[in-house]
Order: sequence, then C-alpha cells, then structure tokens
Amino acid sequence: MNNPSAGHAGRQPSLAAATLAALGIVFGDIGTSPLYAFRECFAPHGIDPTPLTKGNLVGAASLIVWALILVVSVKYVLIILRLDNRGEGGILALSALIRSAARRLGGKDPKMILLLGLAGSSLIYADGMITPSISVLSAVEGLSVSAPQLSNYVVPLAVVILVGMFSIQRHGTGRVGILFGPIVLLWFLTLGALGLRGVIAHPEVLSAISPTAGITFLIREWHHAFPLLAAVFLAVTGGEALYADLGHFGTRSIRVGWFAVVLPGLVLNYLGQAALLSYDPSALRAPFFLLAPEMLRFPLTILATAAAAIASQALISGAFSLTTQAVQLGCLPRVKIRYTSDHSAGQVYVPSINRFLLVACIVLVVSFKSSTALAGAYGIAIVLTMTITSFLFYSAARAVWGWTKLKAGAVTGLFLAIEIPFLAANSLKIIHGGWLPLVVAGSAMGLMVTWIWGRARLYKRLSREALPVDALLADLKRGSIHRVHGTAVYMSGRGDTVPTALLHNLKHNQVLHEKVVLLHVDTLDQPYAYPCACAKHEDLGSGLHRVSLSFGFAETPDVPEALKTRLPEEVKFHPGKATYFLGRESYGVGKNASALDRIRLAVFAVMARNASPATAYFRLPPGRVVELGAQITL
Repeated sequence: MNNPSAGHAGRQPSLAAATLAALGIVFGDIGTSPLYAFRECFAPHGIDPTPLTKGNLVGAASLIVWALILVVSVKYVLIILRLDNRGEGGILALSALIRSAARRLGGKDPKMILLLGLAGSSLIYADGMITPSISVLSAVEGLSVSAPQLSNYVVPLAVVILVGMFSIQRHGTGRVGILFGPIVLLWFLTLGALGLRGVIAHPEVLSAISPTAGITFLIREWHHAFPLLAAVFLAVTGGEALYADLGHFGTRSIRVGWFAVVLPGLVLNYLGQAALLSYDPSALRAPFFLLAPEMLRFPLTILATAAAAIASQALISGAFSLTTQAVQLGCLPRVKIRYTSDHSAGQVYVPSINRFLLVACIVLVVSFKSSTALAGAYGIAIVLTMTITSFLFYSAARAVWGWTKLKAGAVTGLFLAIEIPFLAANSLKIIHGGWLPLVVAGSAMGLMVTWIWGRARLYKRLSREALPVDALLADLKRGSIHRVHGTAVYMSGRGDTVPTALLHNLKHNQVLHEKVVLLHVDTLDQPYAYPCACAKHEDLGSGLHRVSLSFGFAETPDVPEALKTRLPEEVKFHPGKATYFLGRESYGVGKNASALDRIRLAVFAVMARNASPATAYFRLPPGRVVELGAQITL
C-alpha cells in the first residue's frame, strides 16, 4: 500500500458517512456503559448499599447526566478535541504537540511532558484489556434475564465473541466502522427509545437534569460517596477514547455523532433506568434489560452483545494509534504496522498489539467470570489517564494557544475539580482488582522508558568511538580506499560521524561504492512533515552525500520512495538500483555496569532482537539490503 499520507488527495468520505463510521468505532465504549453503570451505583460493594429511594435514584441519574455533560461534552468534545496534532489525537500526540510548541518558542524540551504522555499511553493499553472484557461480559449476561437456561454459557460465548471481534481488526477501522456504524446507530436509538418509555411513565425523573439533584444526593449519602462516584465514573469511561481515535475520523464527525445521537440516547436511558427502579426496586439485578418489554428482551440481548463487541473498537483502535505514534517517536521498538485506509492516515492495524489484547481479554473473562467482579478492576486506569490529560492541557493551552496562566489554570482547575474526586473514589478499587491495570500500565511504561534509555546509551556509546566524516573524506581524497561502481546507502545518525555499518564494510570488504549516501531519517513531533522541509541534501565531495529525510509520526517512512521523489533532480539518484547497508547489532553488558543497568540492558537487548526488521519498516527492497553484524558492549 502507498504511504497513506499521500492519500489525502483521494476521495474523502461525506460527513454523514464519516459520522456513521465514527459511531461504529469511537462511541461504542461509552455507549455500552448503561449496561452496568447505573446498576453499580446501588450495588452492595461489600457494604450497605445506597437506599433505593426515589430521591436517590434521581440523584444518581443527575450525577451521571452532569458527568457526561462536564467531562465528555465540555472537556473532551468541545475543548480537548481542538488540540489535535495536525489531525492526530491521543495523549502521546498531545505531549508531542506540547514539546514541539515549546521548542518552537525557544524553550527547553520538557522531558516531564514526555513522561506524562508515556504514562497516559500505558494506562490506555491497560484499559484496552479491560474494556472489551467487561463490555462483552455485561452484554452476554443479559441471557440470565432473557434466556436463563443459557446462563451457564456466558463465559464461553464471551470468549467466542472476543475471538471473532479481534479477528476482523485486520480489515481496518474504516471498513469495520462502516460495518458497525448502522448497528451502533440502532443501538443508540434503542437506548433512547427504552429510556423515553420509562420517562413517559414517570416524568418526575426529569428533575435529574438539574445539577442540584446530584449535589443534594451526594451530601445526603455522603457515607456512600466513594462507591457512588466510582460507579458514576463508569458512565464516562469512553471519554478518553474519543480523543485517542481523533486521527481515525476527525473532529467534526465525532462532534456531530456525540451531540446528535450519542448524548441524547445516553441521557434518556439513564433517566429511564431511574424511572424503572423508582417503582420496581427488584429490577436492580438488570435494570437495562428490564426496561424492555419481555418479548423484546432476547432480541435486545443480541443487540447489546453486538454493541458490546463493537464497543471495544474505541480502545482497540486507540491502542493501535498509540503504538504507531510511540514507534515513530522512538519510544518503542519497530513493530509491524499496516495502514488500512487510502484517505485517512490515522487508520492503522498493529498485529502484535491485536494478539496481545486478545489473549489478555480472554484471560480476564475466564478469570473474573462476571462484569460485576471485573468492575473492581475497571475505571482506575481511565481516570488516571483523564487526570494526566488535564495536566497536559495546561501546558498545551499555554504553549500552543498562548493562554495566560490564569486562564489556563482556571480551566484546568475546573477539570481537576471534577476528576480528582473520581480518582479518589476509584483508588478504593485498587485492592479489589484495580491493581491489575496499574501493573500492566507500569510494565508498559517501564518498557518504553527502558527503550528510550537504551537507545540514548547506545547512541552515546557509538558516538564516542565513531570516525569523523572529515577523516573518511581525507582518506578518499588520498585515493587510499578502493572504489567500485554503484550507489550505497548507509543509515546514519544526526552527527558528522561515519555510520558503523560503513566502517565494518571497509574493514571486511576493503572497498567503497563510487557514490555513498549517508542517510538520516528523522521522525518529527507532528503527524506529517511539511513538504518544504521533508528532505535535505548536502554534497560532501568525493562521491559522499549527506541526506536527511523527515517523516511525521503518523507517516510510513518509505525511504526508497522519498529518495526518488524528494531529492533534487541534479542528484540523479536511483534508489531502486542502490545497495542498502544496515547494521545489526548484538549487545553485551560491560563489566562496570550496575545490577540495575544489567537488568535494563538485558530487557533492551530482548526488545531490540524482537523488533521488526528495518528492511520492512523503511520499505527497503529486500534483495538490495546487506546487513553487517556487530557486537557492542553497553
């Protein structure tokens, strides 16, 4: 497939088609929260449950409605989505945007911003394991209401659905979204219709639209506040996914889908559940399914199961996007990435991440066996990610938008005033399973930090022993190096040193091509490189050329194509006829390394060995690649 960044010239889908596809990908996570969120507000949680009085039911509905308004509508849809990094979204793209803006303004590269971005990205990986599991389990559990005789098959059915769902990821989020979009549209219309049925029967629940109902409820039930807020937060868990999936469909389609379809359906359904429980408290076992007439409950279970499977798309596709960005920014080793769209460069598929998430989801479903048990592990990773996004927003508002400290601080303070109570409430889940996503996120961040540290250590080691290019030029001018016909391309760093692969070629073969290109590939802190600055060429003399190619972190680094199209005509370089020399290093640990460094270097070496070959990553013709091995002691 061609570089998708060039696909912007292709035919763009209409707003209606993009919105429908966005419904099938972006909103599935938040759209399935009604399956369990309201029920969890009054679940026992190991203590006396919140009383099921009419006032409490209205208060819980009010908290959920206003959480949707303030956290999702205001923070994410209206404000955070504006912070796109040339079309790409997500916490890692946001941190890259801040760092780029800071450097552009003449400031230092804020390393803490990168660490916050890595932490948020790691938490999204953890959430990508739990969201599919709890969504599918909660939907299939509807069988206990509509077909009790099948209740023993909940876990096997959930596993089968997960396998099928991850199996279709290779077709790309665009095609999956078009397939899923109509189903999710029907789902949200069903949510609204079921809720409206309950509201019409008991219109007094409309008082939940007033924020005072929620505030009064929290004050009255203060001793249940933490479990309540943790349950309320389940209703907004898909908010961060909206931002992570920005590059797949764009701001406009996400906003239209949210305000026209998703928000009305969610609000009506939560109000409808409150209305149902106000006159039938026994419906707490499954308020969502019991909203429907008995004859429609089995079809509703099927629809809910389909919607739950689709719900996982938001986090799965978000994990794909984050992985691509992390690889391009040098935070993870190279992995196989497939671009699945000709018109949207943000639509990617990462097979290794897909396999990892599938296995993790199956293990969680088999281990926890119910959505109620899994709810204990759900929420903490997402609320931490949202809090990190709020801190990053302050820096972004200052560096990117030029806001004053007062203005940026006021808006950030509003975000944190809502999220910190949610964070405190979800922290109680740590001992009840919340430790799991934290361990996963900590492991993922540890790997990313280790990779960055190892690469920096390797670069320092190579730079210390590298031969200056000027010394090579001097030898070439003296004629002491034998030259052969052809062109050789050596991957090079930023500095004025000779690549290790070139030195090894001289050492073993004692010849050099008549034309040598020292090629440096630079990944920018933005999704796409500017056309005017995507290639630089310098003729060093004696047949040596220094070339620098710049790619955005959302682009495919197709080196031969870039050498062919980006360099000036006078260079007359034919990349298809060149020989590409790559270094393949193995790593040893120095005698003076500390115990901690030995562990980190061992992990770095394993990651390096399992990275995808540079040949595939840079789109080099396999038949024209020569790899030269080297043992490097770090």
